[in-house]
Amino acid sequence: MMGPKSALLLIVIPTMLIWETSIHIMEYLNQPGGIPKTESKGESPGRQPGVSISGAIERLLNSIEKNIVGTAEAMPEEKFYFTPEHLDMKGSDFKGVRSFAGQIKHLATDNIDIWSPITGAAVRSDIIDVNGPQSIKTKAQIIQYLKESFALGRQVIATLTDKNAMELVPFRGRNLPKLDLAFYALTHSNEHYGQMVVYLRMCGIIPPASLPPNNN
Repeated sequence: MMGPKSALLLIVIPTMLIWETSIHIMEYLNQPGGIPKTESKGESPGRQPGVSISGAIERLLNSIEKNIVGTAEAMPEEKFYFTPEHLDMKGSDFKGVRSFAGQIKHLATDNIDIWSPITGAAVRSDIIDVNGPQSIKTKAQIIQYLKESFALGRQVIATLTDKNAMELVPFRGRNLPKLDLAFYALTHSNEHYGQMVVYLRMCGIIPPASLPPNNN
């Protein structure tokens, strides 16, 4: 039977994720250029000058990268391999889940695996599975690996245009439009960001993106 503490977590954790996500969506929409202004009457419909597919995707990447890197840096070195399994919560089942460090390494590795096919770039040779290079272990090494994966994404995004965004590229046994992969990389990163946020709060740390502006 599920205990009251575990039942409370089933309510609190999804609520936290929804709250965190809504905050970050509003932050993105409030960025300069985050969302185009509504066209006034008399203006012909169409794209505003200077607005591009690559620019729109990069704005999303910038916001996601800031949140994820900030969350990674906020976790102390001694808790970097924290997993909810360590809390031994009655009625819960976190056996075998990725640690905080494991979440980041997987996120970064999939960034590389998803962005690379868009340009046909080779994936680094030390990536043998979705959990990333075994040689990368310390907090500093993992965060550097994370940043490099986002830098790759930014390079790839710069190659996307109206003309090539829907070109098909091979990806894990299928042929998918480049634009599909771009959005898959972004949504996958955000999925793991949600888990990182919960891990951080389980360690008693407020995610940087949720701190008041003067503390951020």
